[in-house]
Amino acid sequence: MVILLQENKLRKLIREGKPTIGTRILSSWPGIVEIIGQTGLFDYFEFLAEYAPWNLYDLENLARAAELYNMSSMIKIDAVPRSYIAAKALQSGIQNFLFADIRTVKDAEEAVKSVKLEPKGIMGIGNFRIGGYVFAKYSVSDYRKAAEDAVIAFMIEKKSAVDHLEEILSIEGVDMVQFGPWDYGLSIGLTGEPGTPWALADPKVKEAELKTIKTAIKMDKRPRVELGSADLDLIKKYIELGVKDFNIGTDIRILYNFWKKEGEEIRRILSKIS
Repeated sequence: MVILLQENKLRKLIREGKPTIGTRILSSWPGIVEIIGQTGLFDYFEFLAEYAPWNLYDLENLARAAELYNMSSMIKIDAVPRSYIAAKALQSGIQNFLFADIRTVKDAEEAVKSVKLEPKGIMGIGNFRIGGYVFAKYSVSDYRKAAEDAVIAFMIEKKSAVDHLEEILSIEGVDMVQFGPWDYGLSIGLTGEPGTPWALADPKVKEAELKTIKTAIKMDKRPRVELGSADLDLIKKYIELGVKDFNIGTDIRILYNFWKKEGEEIRRILSKIS
């Protein structure tokens, strides 16, 4: 018997109240997803479609790679065309969604509806991969369940979103939030010094991050935190606030750090050669 799509592991863990770990990639090469899966350590990967070049074929291949390792998939989606990308991702087998640039309640409502099937949402049905293309072993009810099981997360990265956070989180269907310090800093007019991660430590930004986390927990939503590395002290601070969901690393940053560190070391060694 052919099993077309596996259970959404991220949704299952959230239902059970358990912590989750993800990692982020810009590469559309499915081999990267397989390498992540081979570690056996990550519940899901997140494809940063907002930043990377990709095509619709890539979405199907990334989903297939995740399914080989019983790993969930997530896509980060631009503000425009939000509904189109969400539909194509779900139909390709991508299970979960992180929507960028949420500014208003209307944005949030549109994002949720773009993932849900009619009449609750605006998603239709057709000969998509999620149904095995011909729905030979997959029903409309299976399709609806996949849409209902999708974890919907919002980037809270604009001043207007922070100001109206409770209204945004009151919308039925939102499961998770991720605070974005860089874009939030831009939205409140910060500039900082060239070459410095100015937004990460600014008191106004930290205050907004704390508000986002505390409000999400109060409203029974999951606040997720992105980390560059497994900083134990930092992780403990977030756990004390009630955070259970962490996403660590980005493929290009991992490569950059390796190349910089090892390149500097070999340059140092070679500089001693006369």
